[in-house]
Amino acid sequence: MAIQTTLIILKPDAVQRGLMGRIISRFEEKGLTVVGAKMMLITKELAGRHYAVHAGRPFYDGLVKFMTSAPVLVLAVRGHEAISVCRTLMGETNAVKTLPGSIRGDFSCSRSFNLVHGSDGEETAASEVALFFKKEELLDYTRVTDAWAWDTSSGKPE
Repeated sequence: MAIQTTLIILKPDAVQRGLMGRIISRFEEKGLTVVGAKMMLITKELAGRHYAVHAGRPFYDGLVKFMTSAPVLVLAVRGHEAISVCRTLMGETNAVKTLPGSIRGDFSCSRSFNLVHGSDGEETAASEVALFFKKEELLDYTRVTDAWAWDTSSGKPE
């Protein structure tokens, strides 16, 4: 697997509960790099485009209402296998069923108020990052600690 960039949204419940710093720390401590960040109010139109795959499902209207109800923090996160790493860090969608140690397992007890959104695949990540960030809003930089996050002695991150 190559270095990937994925979208993470700290949802309204994460912002309102003051968990932004603690959640971002989880991604950074794992070795991932935040390459883009913006706090924003998601419009109904943007939420509709972002969650278009769920249109018509029973939970869709409530999801759009929730995501547009208060500020969110949108992140572009980069790293080795970033998509699967982020999804593991987040835990199961239904926080009641996820184990302690994940973001949802430690900070949530709800299926719908589950604190974070993360892209579920490479195609989705590319389209979601492009939906929320212009190319010039993403920074390409190397942190000193990156050399210690993965073993690259074989020429590729492991």
